[in-house]
Amino acid sequence: MTEMSAAALRGAVDLSSLRNRPPAQAPGAPAAGEAGPIPLVVDVTDATFGQVLELSQSVPVVVDLWAEWCGPCKQLSPVLEKVVTELAGRVVLAKVDVDANPQLAQGFRAQSIPMVVALVAGQPVPLFTGAVPEEQVREVFAQLLELAAQHGVTGTIPVGETAADGDAPEPEAPPLPPLHQ
Repeated sequence: MTEMSAAALRGAVDLSSLRNRPPAQAPGAPAAGEAGPIPLVVDVTDATFGQVLELSQSVPVVVDLWAEWCGPCKQLSPVLEKVVTELAGRVVLAKVDVDANPQLAQGFRAQSIPMVVALVAGQPVPLFTGAVPEEQVREVFAQLLELAAQHGVTGTIPVGETAADGDAPEPEAPPLPPLHQ
């Protein structure tokens, strides 16, 4: 694989110490050896970050560094989730609560939040800081997909596993046969 351009790595951080951690079992995740759906929006912790790094080898992962008390974070998160869902599995959103995961916040050198960074083939790519309008998010994600394609990261996550935080919409029940109504 070719090296990332110098411009793409400006402000890059070394996350290799987090990569070598044994992956922790996320709540609701399938046991080792089981294949399970990969949601498009996932909550990530210091302990589960290694899984996100692995996933970034096949699909770009957008990391949203946020906190519960942060007003701009609450404005930006729904926009990020909407755009990621519309991209139909071409991007995964990893949400990191910086208060609960200080090691990740330090690893990404988060000076202010919300801070959005992408991972492409395990390498961090700074995207933006602060709440930005939806149109700008779309433009940045389009550029991210171009960069990912240049580096051979063009996989997709099967659509349908879009359960954000485990609350997928209920499938519609089939209609009752006329005799049963």
